[in-house]
Amino acid sequence: MSGQSSRRTVLKGAALAGAAGLGVAACSTESNLGHAQVPTPTAPVTLGAPDAVPVGGSKLYREQRLVVSCPAKGQYKAFSAQCTHAGCVLDKVEDNEGNCPCHGSRFDVTTGKAVRGPATVPLPEVPIRVENGTLVAGPETAGTTPAA
Repeated sequence: MSGQSSRRTVLKGAALAGAAGLGVAACSTESNLGHAQVPTPTAPVTLGAPDAVPVGGSKLYREQRLVVSCPAKGQYKAFSAQCTHAGCVLDKVEDNEGNCPCHGSRFDVTTGKAVRGPATVPLPEVPIRVENGTLVAGPETAGTTPAA
């Protein structure tokens, strides 16, 4: 009986080791953009009123996978909110620092720069502009003007 249970224990251990290996493979850093297929918008994305982004601060638009900062009144910078390590979307921004909930990477959302790993590649910048009193991020369409 003990020979049978030892064999089962070995087989279970091998199965668990294989599953653990899959977890490590899923966290691969081969790509500079992690699992992000397209980390930036391919079409214009409406974000809402410009005053939702405080001067000197930033705002996470998690659903749109964007983070916007406002260094001075009427000036905006936008970056992808998708971590460059494994493609997870940032979950919060505190003091202009974005947090990746998957592995703890942190980014300066005013520059996109990775400030704590495992990510080393900055967040991709996204064009942003004010269009008819609304923040719009992503590629420009005819008749639009960039934000200052």
